Amino acid sequence: MNTQANTGFEPMAADAPVRETRPLYWSVRRELWENRWVYLAPLSAAALVVAGHAISVAWLPHRLRAMASGDAMKVHETLTSHYEFASGLIMATVMVVGIFYSLEALYGERKDRSILFWKSLPVSDRTTVLAKAFIPIVGLQLFAFAVIAVTLSAMFVASSVAVAASGMSVAELWTQVSLMAMIGNMLYHLVTVHALWHAPIYAWFLLVSAWARRVPLLWATLPLVAIGVVEKFVLNSAHFANFVMYRLSGPENFSFDANGLDPMMGMGAGKFFGAPGLWLGLAVAGLFLWAAMRVRRWREPM
Repeated sequence: MNTQANTGFEPMAADAPVRETRPLYWSVRRELWENRWVYLAPLSAAALVVAGHAISVAWLPHRLRAMASGDAMKVHETLTSHYEFASGLIMATVMVVGIFYSLEALYGERKDRSILFWKSLPVSDRTTVLAKAFIPIVGLQLFAFAVIAVTLSAMFVASSVAVAASGMSVAELWTQVSLMAMIGNMLYHLVTVHALWHAPIYAWFLLVSAWARRVPLLWATLPLVAIGVVEKFVLNSAHFANFVMYRLSGPENFSFDANGLDPMMGMGAGKFFGAPGLWLGLAVAGLFLWAAMRVRRWREPM
């Protein structure tokens, strides 16, 4: 007699594969779901520069005619200035967003006490901190590149249409504005400076976010200012302040390619990846992230 209850479910086979949960992947997805402003801000900056460029292209044919017999370098700077400004604005926006996200990432979950819920899930502190570090160091930089590429392409198309509609040849514009070269240089700059070189900055803010009980921005900046002030009064030097600015601005004092590019875009890869400052900075970033994991484990909600 068959006494097995008919529940409508088949028993799982002993050798059935267990579906991988991918906690890091879903932790990153959670950060993007909960912090939509991290990608809305760069999109807003891109929309602003595209709108401004769309208004300015009406005068582009007149400027090309006026510069037809002018200095070639001046013509190049005039035609590319909007593209450089657009890229710089989007990258600056992404950096500011990354800093404020890092300051809020671990502090916010303690402030709203959601850390109690997230700690009840089978997700380790290491996975959580790495997911939060992924957003400013990798995710935002990749998103910034995509936004910059689309923005510059839209600006280039608008300029080409305006020049062609005026009856002029677009050859001069295409000669002076190398769209693919600009996009490639931006990708290189984002990877080297904004991701690798700035990694310890974001890691430091994450550590402060995990530790601070109030106003993490002040706890992240005031100790640095205090060290600089004490050094100035005691030693009458500014080595620490110069070091902080060096880390913020990027290693632009390395050797560059003599190809007319902006120094931040033409940085030699060999010099950059062979610089001790890069690898020391990445080691410090790893130390900060490890400390943030330990602090998150023992820090109580507020």
